[in-house]
Amino acid sequence: MPSSMIADKYGSFFHLARQHQVIFYYVGYFSQHIVAAMADAVKLQLEVAGVAAPTRRKLFSSFVEMAQNIIHYSADALTPPSQQDGELRHGSVCIRREDDGSFSLLCANPIERVVAEELRIKLSALRSMTLEEIKQAYRQTLREETPEGSKGAGMGFLTVARDAREPLEFDFDADDEAGGSPVFYLKAAI
Repeated sequence: MPSSMIADKYGSFFHLARQHQVIFYYVGYFSQHIVAAMADAVKLQLEVAGVAAPTRRKLFSSFVEMAQNIIHYSADALTPPSQQDGELRHGSVCIRREDDGSFSLLCANPIERVVAEELRIKLSALRSMTLEEIKQAYRQTLREETPEGSKGAGMGFLTVARDAREPLEFDFDADDEAGGSPVFYLKAAI
């Protein structure tokens, strides 16, 4: 027998996603294998939708960088912090089409409190840079050693900022639990 309880419980989420033209959304644990599968799905969906190749490339590279940041830095992990391979960390990523045909790429994940202030400083500086300054910083970072404490090459935010059509937006939301991890939100307009 059909139950209206399912529609009552989940229908609002479905309709909200449609209203916001969400073309891809994932919330859960991220791993390298999950990101690879999601990347294949996103790539195919954008190709089938007829999105121009330069836009597809920017969306794809920014999507991968945001997912990698979740894998490396989310405070909600199923694997121990010392584990550098096969990490499973919680977060979400969303791609939506804007009314003008452009795209927004959003991600969210809990982070350690000490990381929040570091991110705020880094992203505030990045927001004030011109596209040429971002490209120059990108080239410079390619030539440098991996920064201390970084699990990547320090290229992620530069890659996303380089591909975005406007400065990156970010925010932090304090967790409701006393002493809980703040949630980090990042938005790139592509």
